[in-house]
Amino acid sequence: MKVLILAGGYGTRISEESAIKPKPMIEIGDKPILWHIMKIFSHFGYNEFVILLGYKGYTIKEYFSNYFLHQSDLKIDLENNKYTYTNSKSENWKIDLVDTGLETMTGGRISRVKELINNEPFFLTYGDGVANIDLNALLSQHKVSKKSVTMTAVMPEGRFGALNIASDNTITNFTEKPKGDGSWINGGFFVCENDVFNYLSNEDDEIFERSPLEKLANDKKLGAYKHNGFWKCMDTLRDKNLLNELWDNDDADWKIW
Repeated sequence: MKVLILAGGYGTRISEESAIKPKPMIEIGDKPILWHIMKIFSHFGYNEFVILLGYKGYTIKEYFSNYFLHQSDLKIDLENNKYTYTNSKSENWKIDLVDTGLETMTGGRISRVKELINNEPFFLTYGDGVANIDLNALLSQHKVSKKSVTMTAVMPEGRFGALNIASDNTITNFTEKPKGDGSWINGGFFVCENDVFNYLSNEDDEIFERSPLEKLANDKKLGAYKHNGFWKCMDTLRDKNLLNELWDNDDADWKIW
């Protein structure tokens, strides 16, 4: 199965970084978050990627164009103008890098790569979120459900600790950053059947999370895979700093490879 990764947005809420690079190229440790996402899929044996480019997409093209070089040692014969790669640590990924337009919305980007899917099911996710998700369990549930699309549902933690306070103002319980308000949200990591394209209008201004998903839900063809483990979206500079802190402290739950 191919993996589609949406990587074309402006990333305006993390403009401190996205002013100079697209959000999927913002680094956790010494690798872009996009690399981390691809490593998650690769861990389960999914190594064919279609990356949907937009804003500053050329930086993603340049990164992967030079990836083999950066992951290898290099022996150079200047006299004969020859060089040889040695000790390569590159992944066995096959990647389609597709320019889907600067202003194109998520639904429009997906529509533009229909011909690359070959009428097969595919994974779809965003280029800014990581999780310790069991992709095999997600796919298995999707197949059993016979839905057109299965969305990973997550319950993000709140930003602040929660207190239980008795009538005499005694704190009876303190929970550090509990789950938010109890609502499940879209966590990305979709599995899509090819008939999802029947719900797309092929218009560049179509937002996948609006009319297409709403229609799928109305037709009872949209399922949820509840993921109770780690999930984090890099939406702000605070999120980026937190993810890097987890990585630096060897506490990155999404590092399942």
